[in-house]
Amino acid sequence: MRVTNLDPMVFASLLLNFLLFIDQVNASVTVQYQLQKQQQMSASIAATASVATYTGEAAYNPKVLIAPPAPDPATTNVQINLAPTVQQAGLSIPLKNPFFGFSIEMSVSAQVYGKNSSFINVPFLNLMANVVERAGEVHIRCGGNTQESAAMVDSNPNGGMISKDYSSVTGTTNTPPIDYTVELIYLLSNISSLVNVKWFLGIPFNDTNFRMQIAQEGSRILGDNLIGMQAGNEPDFYTRFGRRPEGYDVNAYKGEVGQVIEILQDPQYEKVRNKIITPSVASEWNLQDVWDSGLIQENANSIAYISVERYPANNCAAVFGTNGNVINPQDVIGDYLAHSKVRDLVSFYASSTLFAQTQSKPFIMFETNTASCGGFPGISNAFSASLWALDYGLQMAYTNFSEALLHVGGQSVVYNPFTAPPTNVSSFHQWTVGPIYYSVLVMAETIGSSGSARVADLFANDNNDQTPAYVIHEGDSPARVALFNYAEDTTGGHDYTATISVPGTIDSVKVKRLTSKTVTQLNGIYWANQTFGVNFASDGRPMGDLVVDIVTCTPSTATAPDGSTITSSTCLVTVPAPGFALVFLTQSALDESDNAHPTETFATTAYTKAHNTLTVDPSVLATSNGQDATVRKYLGSTSFGTAGGAVGVRVPGVAVYAVSMALGVGMVLRRLV
Repeated sequence: MRVTNLDPMVFASLLLNFLLFIDQVNASVTVQYQLQKQQQMSASIAATASVATYTGEAAYNPKVLIAPPAPDPATTNVQINLAPTVQQAGLSIPLKNPFFGFSIEMSVSAQVYGKNSSFINVPFLNLMANVVERAGEVHIRCGGNTQESAAMVDSNPNGGMISKDYSSVTGTTNTPPIDYTVELIYLLSNISSLVNVKWFLGIPFNDTNFRMQIAQEGSRILGDNLIGMQAGNEPDFYTRFGRRPEGYDVNAYKGEVGQVIEILQDPQYEKVRNKIITPSVASEWNLQDVWDSGLIQENANSIAYISVERYPANNCAAVFGTNGNVINPQDVIGDYLAHSKVRDLVSFYASSTLFAQTQSKPFIMFETNTASCGGFPGISNAFSASLWALDYGLQMAYTNFSEALLHVGGQSVVYNPFTAPPTNVSSFHQWTVGPIYYSVLVMAETIGSSGSARVADLFANDNNDQTPAYVIHEGDSPARVALFNYAEDTTGGHDYTATISVPGTIDSVKVKRLTSKTVTQLNGIYWANQTFGVNFASDGRPMGDLVVDIVTCTPSTATAPDGSTITSSTCLVTVPAPGFALVFLTQSALDESDNAHPTETFATTAYTKAHNTLTVDPSVLATSNGQDATVRKYLGSTSFGTAGGAVGVRVPGVAVYAVSMALGVGMVLRRLV
């Protein structure tokens, strides 16, 4: 049930009762300033913060790198010759959306999802709704390093949904044990009641006293919205992190997975006993040894996904002072603007994805991003990451991955697809949307909603590193073409024209472009002319008018060796430097990608400075629920540094409400189940 479009007097009465109600449970009202002021704040940070002396939250690091020089001579024309499906070499397995999902560190749940099941972050709902619009659903993992030692408790001393013990941190990333209440599972369920989100959870594996409450309550509360239970996170690192003794190996892990599967035979786990995700290894164990162990084959009835985790590089030495070389981001930016690096990264798994097919299991990259330990400033939060992640995703699709989850941390990382504001006193448009979030939307449109998309790397332009291209087939024909241009050139001298030869006769194609002025730009990213703005500037809804270009094609005929007539069409599509173009070869291909599912966003305003509004003096509220530095230091991701999250208050009762308020603007009151 939803309460919307209320009569003003009825709304005022409901609002008054609601405010009295939340006052009784110490809930909070958020004051939010105008977008213009927040944009000025963001611009001021970028203009005045010295990179050498910047000491703010990593998520807003203003460091701007120097782009690699553009290739000389410039590529100005790329020939793309498409063929019917029966002639196209290397097509992937059929792919379903969503391909890209999110791995959200369990410890930052209160920051990202909402304080509790009664207060859900509206920008988060909108960000997920954007993906659902294109992919039909979103897959989110609530887990990470912090799931391993997580314990469900009846309550926390501070009354919060999550509590952390910073005196007992472990591992390279100083991960604290966390205590959480069942309120977290109710929060996830309420999110799924509003947007079509499916969840992955994790069984703690920090020792062999497996705490199964998360499986029990997850199954009971989430039902079919719980699609997988991870059995251990990066078990190949357990010895290094002190979670297992020396000598712990694949066979030891296999035995522990067997113990969990045995526990799951209890009737109370009936709904999750066949949803195991394993082995989730990173880099310490040889994958072939894992497959040869029989882990998958002997437990096939219990396993839903075969999983791995991988980051192409790490920034741990710089962030945590580990024994390793400190990497200067400027030295490696070229690695994120070269197709060969992406291909090398993914080809490592080619034999493993083939193994997964023999077992009839989807192969999933369960956690990844630009670099572990939070990413590289100037790369992970720049347009370079948008192009890289999209190329990475398409290369995984081509190599027969079924899905990949991009990791999300807190304030202390730079690679977040989206970041909640560091305090509750911010603008109305208050979140920061990172470059990789754009990749998620573009990837969803590239794969489409048919469930039968097949992807091939075209090795275009003599396999040129700067101009990779992919074709996506639907049924018997090519449906979409993905074109990249990694070159950096603000003059337009390295823009290229793709001459696309398409089988059959077509009058025109539709084109959407992912653009930014430079590969190193931190803001100003646009997908089909829509953007989520600068830091602290988004409520999760795209801003700007959608622009889809129409390119006229020229038909032609030729005579085949057997004397038959071959008909084709030539379409000229411009790809900016830097940029990406998605070419829809048919109207149905566009329809499957653009607004393929009903759109539902969650407006935080009903009217602007009109009626149904509440005005509160900001000076009164500035200290009512904000955090000072002693609190804010706990807002980062525990997966990648000392971190924490805002605490929530559970509101009892059957009816659960979320309300979002803004200074001088309207409100929307919704009832969650």
